[in-house]
Amino acid sequence: MPCEMCGKSVPFTKSVMIDGAKLEVCPECARFGDDYKASMSSQSSGRSTGSTGGSRTVIEQRLERREKRMGTKDVYAQAKTVEVVENYGKVVREAREAKGMDLDAFSKFISEKKGTIAKVEANRLVPDDKLVKKIEKALDVKLLETVLSGAGQSTGGNSSGKMTLGDFIKKK
Repeated sequence: MPCEMCGKSVPFTKSVMIDGAKLEVCPECARFGDDYKASMSSQSSGRSTGSTGGSRTVIEQRLERREKRMGTKDVYAQAKTVEVVENYGKVVREAREAKGMDLDAFSKFISEKKGTIAKVEANRLVPDDKLVKKIEKALDVKLLETVLSGAGQSTGGNSSGKMTLGDFIKKK
């Protein structure tokens, strides 16, 4: 009889369970598995799913793991980004005026140029992270928000979701 593991021709084989499969192997290869009768009695005491119950669940588990591993992943699906709020200029101007400061006094208070603050309030300049922190601290406002990017947002005016040249051109 041939050994199902190494292929040697031997006078007798032994039934063993190797990785959830019943194999007829030579005595040398039998050390790689568990005795078939012992493994079947431990399975039947735990649950009564039949003779292939244990190996079937192992195979199912491996297939599930393989499915997860082989599936495509969208790395941008749950990506979170921090962005400046849409109407940041209005928020800054209203908070500054609520504190009773004019543009000149506020710019000196946070050690920035008056023109820079004026551009921020007019939405012509998006403040960098350092300036955002200064303004948030001085006026006690929130200028940054967490935004989910990726799968849920459309990137252009095209309904199919693909980018076209029209998405890159400014239309008047």
